[in-house]
Amino acid sequence: MLITGGRVLVGSGTYLEDGAVLVKDGLIAAVGPRKEVEEQAGADTPRFAFDGTIMPGLIDAHVHLVFDGSPDPVAGLQTSTDEVLLEDMRHRAEQLLRSGVTTARDLGDRGGLALRLAAEISEGRTPGPRIVSAGTPATTVGGHCHFLGGEITGEAEARDLVRRNLAAGAGVIKAMVTGGGLTKDGPKSHESQFTKEELGALVDEAHRAGVPVAAHAHGADGIAAAVEAGVDTIEHCTWMTGGGLDFRQDVVQQIIDRGIAVCPAVSPHWQMLPRIFGEERAAAMFDMVRRMADAGVRLVAGTDAGVQRAGFDGLVPALSFYAHLGLTPAAIIDMATSEAATALGLDTTTGRITPGHRADLLLVDGDPLSDLGALKNVRAVFVGGEHYEPTSAAE
Repeated sequence: MLITGGRVLVGSGTYLEDGAVLVKDGLIAAVGPRKEVEEQAGADTPRFAFDGTIMPGLIDAHVHLVFDGSPDPVAGLQTSTDEVLLEDMRHRAEQLLRSGVTTARDLGDRGGLALRLAAEISEGRTPGPRIVSAGTPATTVGGHCHFLGGEITGEAEARDLVRRNLAAGAGVIKAMVTGGGLTKDGPKSHESQFTKEELGALVDEAHRAGVPVAAHAHGADGIAAAVEAGVDTIEHCTWMTGGGLDFRQDVVQQIIDRGIAVCPAVSPHWQMLPRIFGEERAAAMFDMVRRMADAGVRLVAGTDAGVQRAGFDGLVPALSFYAHLGLTPAAIIDMATSEAATALGLDTTTGRITPGHRADLLLVDGDPLSDLGALKNVRAVFVGGEHYEPTSAAE
């Protein structure tokens, strides 16, 4: 297929005007000026003419497809059978796709359902983005998200859970390093869960297999422990303590030096946080993210889709949070494309429009480098060269 556009986003903040992308066998075969690429396409090559912006498909680096985004997603999970959940997850995956997301990292499901869904999508049986799934997240007995089935005690059980997830096809391992608000009967968000030995064993086992580790960590102590253990991404990273927030510059520098990416997992409804936490506390939490960005921490975009009031079409609204902090549209788009691909270990296959990468493309009206809101104007989505329209999005 030959896709032509008014402009093609070919690098960070860089457009190629009047460009074209040639797709063969699901991969990008060529990208360049329209006339040059048209000459490489055969006469019988299907054409998709567009006068807006062609850009890499978006990546949501933090979703939970087993949750329904309601005020009480745990209740919805616990009252559903696996088959009902899987059917609901199919609709949620399609919502992600139709909103422009071509890759999603699922950071915790029940019974390997996200892995089953990922296989369906990969085989072309269900529409959706490519899913990188963690399978069952590791937690302590009674710990955060214990109801997903990943309770462990000791190094041996930590390694065994990692092995079981890897055998099922997990592309990332998730560790609940601290508590979280979703688990009402578990440790508080700032409280650490694992011993140094347990977390070290989990990371070691994953890395032996060449698979990255994502650490859920709200607490400052948990963040420091995750960094020491050598995780690859830190989710949330809110720097909580029992008495407030504690931004630790020495730990931040270690995050930068070790190339650890941080996914704040910002809700599409981030504007509500001042009403939930109070103006002063919300401003302080926002400032934590701003300070990490200013320090040079590599931030990637994610929404925590599925948790309370976080739907599966909310990545673009969530990105407005970073504009509120003062980041440029170019930097924000990188967070949701090339930087996210690197954090997920997919930088050689997606996140950029370059020959050899998967044809994961998003076509939008307008100029998102001038107005980030243009990302809402989805006209077409291509996943591995397969064409989808936004108008038939799942309800």
